[in-house]
Amino acid sequence: MTHESLHDWFQSPLGAYLLAREQAWLDRVTPDIFGFHAIQLGLPKIDLLRESRIVHRVTVSPEAVVQRNHVQAHFHELPFDTQSVDLCLMPHVLEFSENPHEVLREIDRVLRPEGRVLVVGFNPWSLFGNRRLWSSNGYPWQGQFVSLVRIKDWLQLLGLEPVSGQLACYIPPCETEKWQRRFGFMEASGDRWWGVAGGVYMLEAIKRVRGMRLIAPAWSDQKMKERKFAAVARYEQSHTTPDGQLPGVMRSTGHPGHLRVVK
Repeated sequence: MTHESLHDWFQSPLGAYLLAREQAWLDRVTPDIFGFHAIQLGLPKIDLLRESRIVHRVTVSPEAVVQRNHVQAHFHELPFDTQSVDLCLMPHVLEFSENPHEVLREIDRVLRPEGRVLVVGFNPWSLFGNRRLWSSNGYPWQGQFVSLVRIKDWLQLLGLEPVSGQLACYIPPCETEKWQRRFGFMEASGDRWWGVAGGVYMLEAIKRVRGMRLIAPAWSDQKMKERKFAAVARYEQSHTTPDGQLPGVMRSTGHPGHLRVVK
């Protein structure tokens, strides 16, 4: 069966199986992320941030959706201020984007320093990735699956440091619940025996901003130097001895190795 959207595919037995594991990971991770603003890109009818403690949460999608806290916008042109978002969730956004690099640059723009980004994507080096070799029609098989290694490289180039993650869905992409149960043993042993072959990866990254060194304007430096010189001049005028020397200065007595203090 061919699905016209990713949301429709999540209603199928296989899609529901995968979504349940993604939601379980998000329910564990999001409660520990704090802030004021969180956004979810795509899948507006599924509240993947349901366990988040951030009060102001919105979903963003290119299509018009009659729903509360929904914003219609393209992912590479987000209508948010620079450095205004504390958490950004991207569930299977990059696989179906014409230019994933622009999307990531836009995420980097709106994300606050130390803000979090959660990336969920299909793993091309898995049984789900091999499924695309049979047919790439419909969702999600028509997407361009991006490997976890490449995603990490893209994030690090933008200063987004991966800090944690997980892979899941080690079973073959079976369309029936009967066969999913039969291959259920693969989930239990997947992380231990073939940890890189999960059908989907979930990755958390933090926006790191290196410390900045403030440089004072040139006119400020010049003014500070003038003040220091003026203070030294006033001190010399008020403390000079009759012979024009400063008190307490070590002077030579005329004999090598001999010094005396002028009082």
